[in-house]
Amino acid sequence: MTVADRIGRAWYAPRLTLLAAVLWPLSQLYRVVVGIRRMLFRSGLLRSHRLPVPVVIVGNITVGGAGKTPLTCALADALRERGWHPGVVSRGYGGSARTTQVVAGDDDPRVVGDEPLIFAAMGLPVSIGSDRVAAGRELLAAHPYCNVILADDGLQHYRLARTMEIAVVDEARGFGNGLLLPAGPLRETVERLREVDAVVRLMPPEVSYPRAKSGHATQMHHVALPWCNLVETARSAEPSAWRGQVVHAVCGTGNPARFFAMLRTLGVVAHEHAFPDHHRFAPADIAWPGAAAILMTQKDAVKCVGIADARCWYLPVRAEIDPALIALVEETIRGFKAA
Repeated sequence: MTVADRIGRAWYAPRLTLLAAVLWPLSQLYRVVVGIRRMLFRSGLLRSHRLPVPVVIVGNITVGGAGKTPLTCALADALRERGWHPGVVSRGYGGSARTTQVVAGDDDPRVVGDEPLIFAAMGLPVSIGSDRVAAGRELLAAHPYCNVILADDGLQHYRLARTMEIAVVDEARGFGNGLLLPAGPLRETVERLREVDAVVRLMPPEVSYPRAKSGHATQMHHVALPWCNLVETARSAEPSAWRGQVVHAVCGTGNPARFFAMLRTLGVVAHEHAFPDHHRFAPADIAWPGAAAILMTQKDAVKCVGIADARCWYLPVRAEIDPALIALVEETIRGFKAA
C-alpha cells in the first residue's frame, strides 16, 4: 500500500486514526494559509480578474472526485439547449502542458489531461491552464461566440472572478474525518458551503430524491448509459452485458469505489483494480488474459485508446440534475453585467 493509499484510508476511516492525528498540526498550518489567502483576495491586496462573459464555477471543498465533470457536462448541455454558447476552462490535471492552450478533440491526454478531452468530445470549446484567467481569455479569443464559461474544478482559484459558484458534495463519502489537508480530505472548511450560490449533492443511484423548490440546494444522480467500445467505436452494449462473465474493471479517478459500486448496481461482478487519480495507463495495466471484457470510466478511456483491444469498454454516465438548478444558473448569468 502506498503512502497516498494510507492517507486516503485515514481520511475516510470511521474514527480518527493515529496517522490523521499526527498530521493534524500540519492541517492547522494549512488552515492559516488558506485563511490568509482568502483574506488577501477579499481585501483586494490580491486581485481577482473578471472576464467579459459570466463565469460559473463548478468545484468542491474536498480532494478527489465528487462528480464535478459530469455536472459540468450536464450544465453545458442544458445551457446549449437554451440557446447559450458555453465553453469550459480546466486546469488540465494529469497533463504535462505548462502553458495555456485551447484543446482539440485529438490532443494527447498526456499533454492536456483527461477531463478536457471529455468536454472537447462534446463539441465544447475548451481551454486549459494553471492560470484560469489566461485560459479563459485564450478560449474567448479562439471562440468569440462563447457567451458563458464553466470553470471545472475552480472553486479555490480565486484569481478568476466568478458570477456563480456551485459546490458538489459526494453524499456517499461526505467530508471524511472533517479535517483539512493533509490530516483530512478538505481543501476548505465545511463553512465554505454557506458562501456558494448552490450546493449539489451527488446521491447514490439507489436513493430517490424529490425535486427541489430552489436551485440553491439540489441533488443529482449519475445515470449509466450504454457501454462504448474503445476500438470498434460503433459498437455499444447495454450496462448489464457482462453479468455472469469474467471481467476486469480498472479505474484511475478520484473515487474508484464509486465506479465499482455502479458496476455492482448493474449486476456486473468484476475483478477491481484501482489506480491513482489521473493515472497514465500502460499496456500492462489493462492486460488481463481470459477476461471477457475490460471495463473503465470514460475519463480513463481517453488515455487508453492507443493501447486498448476490442475487449475494452467504457461506461459513459450522465448527470441527472434538478431543473431548479438550471433555472438558477440561467437567471444568474442573465444578470451578468460586463465590466
